[in-house]
Amino acid sequence: MITPRENLFRILRHETPEWLPVAGHCDPYNQPNRAGMDPALAAALGEVHWGDTSTVTFSRALGLDITDWYGLPLRITRRQVTVESRTAGDVTTRVWHTPAGALREVSQVCREDNGAVSSNWTEHLVKGPADLEALAAIFADEVIEPDPDALARTRERRDLIGDDGLLLGAMDGTPLGMMFRVYSGVAALAYLWADAPAALRDCFAIMERNYQQRLAIGVQSDLDVLVGVDDTSTTAISPAMFEACNLELTEARAAIAHAAGKFYFHHSCGLIRALLPLYRRTTMDAVHAFSTPPLGDVTVAAGRQALGDRITIMAGVQQLAGPLHDRAAVRASIQEMIREAAPWDHFILWLVAFPHRTMEETRFVAECCREAGGRP
Repeated sequence: MITPRENLFRILRHETPEWLPVAGHCDPYNQPNRAGMDPALAAALGEVHWGDTSTVTFSRALGLDITDWYGLPLRITRRQVTVESRTAGDVTTRVWHTPAGALREVSQVCREDNGAVSSNWTEHLVKGPADLEALAAIFADEVIEPDPDALARTRERRDLIGDDGLLLGAMDGTPLGMMFRVYSGVAALAYLWADAPAALRDCFAIMERNYQQRLAIGVQSDLDVLVGVDDTSTTAISPAMFEACNLELTEARAAIAHAAGKFYFHHSCGLIRALLPLYRRTTMDAVHAFSTPPLGDVTVAAGRQALGDRITIMAGVQQLAGPLHDRAAVRASIQEMIREAAPWDHFILWLVAFPHRTMEETRFVAECCREAGGRP
């Protein structure tokens, strides 16, 4: 039998795997409920943080393949831009002082009773066209270099995973995606797109030069895959917007990764059916966090038809998020999704932990995936 790592590589090389990979994922927001959890596993998971080993621990506990989510081994310093930061409870206010003016943002941490932790912006940096020059100045001011210590930690994480899976390096998404998700929000972006298109594109160009510098360092590390965390969805980005701003950019990123012998994934959970024909025009290797109904708007079968036989679908197992009272129906739904993906040469299942689910429920869904996918 081949290793899980080689089995995953077979799919990314457009070959038929020995079994359908089911990869686990755990992060501060997406983590299993501790109710009824084995004390040893609960102790091993501890308090979950971004970049820790929780995905490795969670995946091994359930016998899943590993696609660990890690950062790029960078050191970023600033020459002129300074940041004032003040935290009161769960609310953090930052003021960025740039050569083009000051920008203010406010974020708030949200804590759930089940242990999940997330954060969101209650005030974005960019409120209007006048703020674009200052945002661009932040990216233009950064000095991006390899971080020897981070490179060593990346190598250690790769060694920890061993032959059980792949190490994925998460990086910022496209400038358009980062604008709606982080820097401006959807409403302000809509006005910028209509009222200041040239200034917006100029800002995007400076942002992407910065991002490609980060990517160029990331591909020289022990990461197996680079993931642009775009969270693209037609709830915020139309197909025409993606074509205008992201098509050539995504192709350029994929080319940088491929030249270094790495793979490039586009993370785009959400409503993406109308975007898939555009993805097909790039050489991205996979659509990461492909969302099926009811959370998404495209089935695996329709996704395979739209993407063709080259781009891998890494589909979230949404059945774990939905109702589990009828377990026969849940099992049948998973089996149907896996049948649609046959012969599995461009398909990976992604089992994300959900904080409203116990480990017993999570194990049940994982076993349904393993049964249908022939995991030894």
